[in-house]
Amino acid sequence: MINKKSIWFLTLFSLILVLSVYYVTMPSELFLSNNSDYTSKVEEENNPSSDVVDIQESSLLVALRVESEEQMLNELEQLKGVINDVNTSIEDKNAAYDKMKSLNIIRGEEEQIEKQILEMYKLKSFVKINNSQIRIVIDSKQHDTTLANNIMRTVQSNYGNQMYISVKFGG
Repeated sequence: MINKKSIWFLTLFSLILVLSVYYVTMPSELFLSNNSDYTSKVEEENNPSSDVVDIQESSLLVALRVESEEQMLNELEQLKGVINDVNTSIEDKNAAYDKMKSLNIIRGEEEQIEKQILEMYKLKSFVKINNSQIRIVIDSKQHDTTLANNIMRTVQSNYGNQMYISVKFGG
């Protein structure tokens, strides 16, 4: 049977937990004693003459990312199942672990190439690496062969061996 002390403890603990989550999720600008600095920053951000470019990701890139993430998560779950299975041999577990490491390395390379394209060309992109093939989808309505060639050369400079790189524009 639950007594009054434990009910009070649970009630107060849950209240503290809810308030702490609320505190952590609040923007830090709300805690400033002088909010005039914050409002001037917001006005500067909303000023159309500023040089800041707001880049929105297209639904094509979002769909490709979601599909890629789901595929990677499914593959990682299968590999974790192999590793956690008691009846699996040591060689199979080692192979599954190596495959997990290579998947993480490939995902890191994909993110690095996306970041490089964003920094150099100010374009959102999706990158998928399959062995020696690199597929790049650029979020741009303009189909520029010179830009595609420059992106291919930039990506190829990251690798010592020849890679098959394809650039597709979608927008």
